[in-house]
Amino acid sequence: MEALRVWMASSNLLGFAASRATKAAPAARPLRLHVRSCSRAAATTKPPSPPPQDRRRRSASSSSSTSDRESIRAIRLKKVEELRGKGYEPYAYKWDRTHTTKELQDGYTHLENGEVCADVVVSIAGRIVARRAFGKLVFMTVRDDTGTIQLYCEKDSLTEEQFEQLKAFIDIGDIIGANGSIKKTEKGELSVYVKNFEILTKSLLPLPDKYHGLTDVDKRYRQRYVDMIANPEVADVFRTRAKVVSEIRKTMESFGFIEVETPVLQGTAGGAEARPFITHHNSLQRDLYLRIATELHLKRMLVGGLEKVYEIGRIFRNEGISTRHNPEFTTIEMYEAYSDYESMMNLAEEIVTRCAMATHGKLRVHYQGTEISLERPWRRETMHSLVKEATGIDFNSFGEDVESAKNAARALLGIKTESSENISLQACSSVGHVLNEVFETVVESSLVQPTFVLDYPVEISPLAKPHRRYAGLTERFELFICGREIGNAFSELTDPIDQVQVCLVFLMHVNCLC
Repeated sequence: MEALRVWMASSNLLGFAASRATKAAPAARPLRLHVRSCSRAAATTKPPSPPPQDRRRRSASSSSSTSDRESIRAIRLKKVEELRGKGYEPYAYKWDRTHTTKELQDGYTHLENGEVCADVVVSIAGRIVARRAFGKLVFMTVRDDTGTIQLYCEKDSLTEEQFEQLKAFIDIGDIIGANGSIKKTEKGELSVYVKNFEILTKSLLPLPDKYHGLTDVDKRYRQRYVDMIANPEVADVFRTRAKVVSEIRKTMESFGFIEVETPVLQGTAGGAEARPFITHHNSLQRDLYLRIATELHLKRMLVGGLEKVYEIGRIFRNEGISTRHNPEFTTIEMYEAYSDYESMMNLAEEIVTRCAMATHGKLRVHYQGTEISLERPWRRETMHSLVKEATGIDFNSFGEDVESAKNAARALLGIKTESSENISLQACSSVGHVLNEVFETVVESSLVQPTFVLDYPVEISPLAKPHRRYAGLTERFELFICGREIGNAFSELTDPIDQVQVCLVFLMHVNCLC
């Protein structure tokens, strides 16, 4: 069987990662998709801790900011009470709108400056993100899910009570509904000429400063909803993600795959090497694990007779956390019988290119200033060839001489005896492990354009089928784009005797480490 995991980072790229087969079943391939959503801005590195003096200043500034927010909250709570005292409910049940802001912007772009469509009545709703008052005239910018539009509020067009409410009770951050006609101002700004409005939700806290936005990296991660208000482009990441997941489903269905759901709570954490989260089932009076992969249950579906299955599901791994790694993430893992890693490469290309066309409409995309060409076919090279190309060292020449391979790697990488890199290199138990160490250090970051790295050493791919032509290698590939591992797949090891032997060796290795 063959395994493949696919994930999309918060960039506009889609990628792949790996799974392994352990049950006797027809030759099959699995696919996992990890979809991680975060804006490029939000994925910046957290700045270093400030010196003590700056920390004191920040603390004082934070205290002042908290005090200001509480004062604003108290003022707005008083406005809520006053509105209710006047018979208005500041938290409405419903508002009937006729258009989104984008529909209005698209539908009335032809109006001339100063032109009014008095015979048209529209109704919109959204959050106020800007407000300017000039005597008998108030301008407000309203944002909804699709964009923004200006509200043109003239005293002569509203009742005196409504105009006073507009000036005294409405704040930036409030959600309002408004109806009226359409006009384009003398300066060319398309606007809703407001005849009536209603406060739908009274905001109790201010929005981030409009000039500086929400810049605190930690807050952007922890309060994504505020991030989306302050930085509207962040929402595009979620829209792109939704399109990618939808396109993957369409692609899988077009190839005849069946989507299934498997248990999240499992008696054994299997399918990957990862530390699981442990929870307790009260009725069963036993501990259970949150799954670290969907692999094992999907393989059982193959054993049961289904030939093409996949699952989009949540995965939980109790390990490190960074802008690249989240303890919980979404994967799609799929299995197809009677297939190997060659056909999985074709499937990987198919999924990525279809998703690129669905989200961008083209196969050339830009990522952090680099143009990535997703046009097929993608480059395919063996790990040995790529390392030799980058370093001039042919690791095949070392045979099984691990020490010679280590010495060559130390000289190449400039590793000192007391360094942590040397400790990692010294732990390599075979030439294959040393080769992989050099590949990850030297070659990986240089693989910018889509590249399939083929035929990994058997020592680092124990559950992949041995290569049918080259001894000591396996039928495995990893896909790299922009210097990142995007996918990992292989022809699955289906010989049950070999599987048991591999598992025993692995358990012995774990016991030695313990």
